[in-house]
Amino acid sequence: MRICVFLSAADLDDRYTRPAREFAELLGKGGHTLVWGGSDVGLMKVVADGVQEAGGRLCGVSVDFLAAKARPGADEMVIARDLAERKKLLLEKADAVVIMVGGTGTLDEATEILELKKHGHTDKPVVLLNSAGFYDGLKEQFRRMDDEGFLPIPLTDLVFFAEEPVGALAYLEESQGIE
Repeated sequence: MRICVFLSAADLDDRYTRPAREFAELLGKGGHTLVWGGSDVGLMKVVADGVQEAGGRLCGVSVDFLAAKARPGADEMVIARDLAERKKLLLEKADAVVIMVGGTGTLDEATEILELKKHGHTDKPVVLLNSAGFYDGLKEQFRRMDDEGFLPIPLTDLVFFAEEPVGALAYLEESQGIE
């Protein structure tokens, strides 16, 4: 499976790096391919290192203005013209999406895939990995949107909330019929 991971390129503490590395190792050991923003810094580097060390493949999609931070030695690296093209390529190259901790860029990527899914333009499984409760507030907001009729499909059909990496990958593999 080709799993797109949206996440931060910032250097973060162990509350966030530990689950990211754990997910990366599970992904690599499962023989999956990481599709990610291509950067070799911060949490993006942690995940790419973990996947590669565990035997998985790396497919990066960087962008012109960040090309200097692109990871050398990835199995595949594409440089997009702009952020819109990058998001499009990331989603085209993936079978599933995991949203890890991140800032405004990660939130932008997350809302785009959820909007596409809401309107039936993709049926890819989407997991929000809520490491250290980082997305508790967003989870509450999504529940309110669901409860108050803002979502045309049930929240459970839109996104799966996982508290631990093993649950995130198990959900994805089950959704794709992988045992």
